[in-house]
Amino acid sequence: MSMIMTSLPTLPVLMPILGAALSVVVGTSVTAQRVIALVTLGAVAAVAGVLLVTADRSGPVVTALGGWAPPVGIALVADRLSALLLLVSTLVALAVLVYAISQRIADFGRRMASSTFYPMYLVLSAGVSLAYLSGDLFTLFVSFEIMLTASYVLITRRTTTQTIRAGMTYVTVSLLSSLLFLTAVGMVYAATATVNLADLSVRVQTLSPGLRTVLALMLVVVFGIKAAMVPLHFWLPDSYPNAPAPVTALFAGLLTKVSFYAMLRTQTLLFPHDRPWTLMLWFAVATMIIGALGAVAQNDINRLLAFLLVSHIGFMLFGLGVSDARGLSGA
Repeated sequence: MSMIMTSLPTLPVLMPILGAALSVVVGTSVTAQRVIALVTLGAVAAVAGVLLVTADRSGPVVTALGGWAPPVGIALVADRLSALLLLVSTLVALAVLVYAISQRIADFGRRMASSTFYPMYLVLSAGVSLAYLSGDLFTLFVSFEIMLTASYVLITRRTTTQTIRAGMTYVTVSLLSSLLFLTAVGMVYAATATVNLADLSVRVQTLSPGLRTVLALMLVVVFGIKAAMVPLHFWLPDSYPNAPAPVTALFAGLLTKVSFYAMLRTQTLLFPHDRPWTLMLWFAVATMIIGALGAVAQNDINRLLAFLLVSHIGFMLFGLGVSDARGLSGA
């Protein structure tokens, strides 16, 4: 595989970051910011398409950053699953951005825009791309921190008492889950002396069953909070409905799904199950039912959609709990 092709996985992360920096430089021109954001996400979608075709035809595309080969160095890996989700997520982000631009013109006029929206939007996109392409647990943690940092700004943009209260809930829960995530990464490294996912898939199997169970449940809790799995979903119905509509659409379409992807990737690679995973099936059914019942009880359309989002996560969790090829494909 050529050097250009092996460097491609870096572009979906670097291009949005460079685009965000450039949009800060031209912050006085809303039109320039819009053009930069649209062109950047369009380019990321094109790169994701190339990665998907390449991964399908030739196998995973791996980039070793800094010249350090895995498992010592940081690796970005684009296989069929990560490339497909990267492409879909980028197209979703691009569609939401087009809607956000048109809605801002309709609601506020062409002259009013926040100089922070487009840079933070691109930073969030970079975090999403890095999450899909991460080849080790610590880089996955960094990607979530990038996403959360951008989301803190986006969710509290229209400053009202209700928005600040919802933002504080979101920030507090996110910081707690990040602390648990960092603790889990430290425990995994202490037990196996590596955080590379491919290396971990071998070394974790040599651990005692009890330690494996503890590590698996810790990662389930971490990603369960971020994905709004019942009973860890309490923060989402209060946070998402209070954000601006484009931000809510972006969060609902990407953030919880990236968290589920991380759960899917870690559980199937590090802690595979030969038979249906009973605990996850119970969590999935509870998430489906409570999300649906919560939606029925709402009068506000935004909160109704937020609870439906929780319910939909339950369907994905059920596919993970089934623990076979058909279930995972459905998820």
